[in-house]
Amino acid sequence: MTPTIRVQEADFDLSTELANIRKGNPAIGAVASFVGVVRDINDGSSVSGLTLEHYPGMTEKALLGIVEEASARWEVLGCTVVHRVGPLAPLDQIVLVLVASGHRGDAFAAC
Repeated sequence: MTPTIRVQEADFDLSTELANIRKGNPAIGAVASFVGVVRDINDGSSVSGLTLEHYPGMTEKALLGIVEEASARWEVLGCTVVHRVGPLAPLDQIVLVLVASGHRGDAFAAC
């Protein structure tokens, strides 16, 4: 399994990413997902936006390490992680994690 890991400024489309992870693999019986979004309040203070920065190469390596750890613990047939950087406003999507497995228990646990 070769995971898909992207760090990008552009938004992502959940339906497209879900179709991509399932494509051509009839062994997949479950896909668990997590979508993190920007909220408008944090610790009681109003949030009008935020800017996420990263170190290219280092960020992707750290995300790959998390995916490899999950894959060692649970049956993972596919994994997609998309993490956005740059300026974001409330309601914007920040992160997507999709984990495909033969069974829902492994997919949820790994996600």
